[in-house]
Amino acid sequence: MTAASGTPVSSTSKPSKAEPAKSGWPKKAVWHVLVIGVLLVLLYPVVWLVSTSFKPATEVVSTLALLPRDPTGENYAEVFDGVGEFGVLHYFWNSLMISVGAVVGNVLSCSLAAYAFGRLHFRGRGPMFGFMMITIMLPQHVVLIPQYVIFQQMEMVNTFWPLVLPKFLATDAFFIFLMVQFIRSLPRELDEAATLDGCGPIGVFRHVILPLLRPALITTAIFTFIWTWNDFFSQLIYLNDPEMFTLPLALQLFIDQASQSAFGPMFAMSVLALLPIGLFFLAFQRFLVEGVATSGLKG
Repeated sequence: MTAASGTPVSSTSKPSKAEPAKSGWPKKAVWHVLVIGVLLVLLYPVVWLVSTSFKPATEVVSTLALLPRDPTGENYAEVFDGVGEFGVLHYFWNSLMISVGAVVGNVLSCSLAAYAFGRLHFRGRGPMFGFMMITIMLPQHVVLIPQYVIFQQMEMVNTFWPLVLPKFLATDAFFIFLMVQFIRSLPRELDEAATLDGCGPIGVFRHVILPLLRPALITTAIFTFIWTWNDFFSQLIYLNDPEMFTLPLALQLFIDQASQSAFGPMFAMSVLALLPIGLFFLAFQRFLVEGVATSGLKG
């Protein structure tokens, strides 16, 4: 295209791609180094624990080296042979029974209580919900003595009931609050549609709320299992007979046993106690993320 004077005029064309900006790889490299450094600091205690579980007893207390110079499996063999009067599988089974019972109790009772606070209308719902929220700030030690007296009068001390029964009574206000917030995010039109189809409050909970509540239920199950499995204080208070001991309580049997501390087997048993938690978390971590990031509505 030319102008009237015959001078060629360049037509408007697409701007050429700008030269690629500097990749900023030094900044990325520094960021990755920092992240890896923080990760190594966080993982160092776990690596040290696993490594120490393979050290001989003399090497555990005589050297601070991370890796064992003379690895041995005697620590694990001693753990499986027996801790006190029982083997590690006995304490593992006790911990599993209490943890599974606590998970079942929390999932059932907290979901029902959350459905009542989140969907049903009844007199005193607001004050009751506020009172429940106050209990989150109440330290466990404040109610320890009254609870112990109650279970002692019911002759439940030195049994698993004090550790499992409260979970069926919706005593964990944190999980109730979590589920209430989740239920409130669900549209009420789903409840109305189920009511038109002939469902009552129980039917709405079973066929509508419960399936959509799955991410929150799995989140509750994960945290309940981890907290119960690692619990030492409550189990120390209510369990007195070594036959009823769980893994956290069994670890103390290695201290001052036969007038000396068996550090090697104690670290080996600690590694075995950590394995179920790690496997449980790895198996359900995607549901944990889903419970935090989604509202439970799909399709």
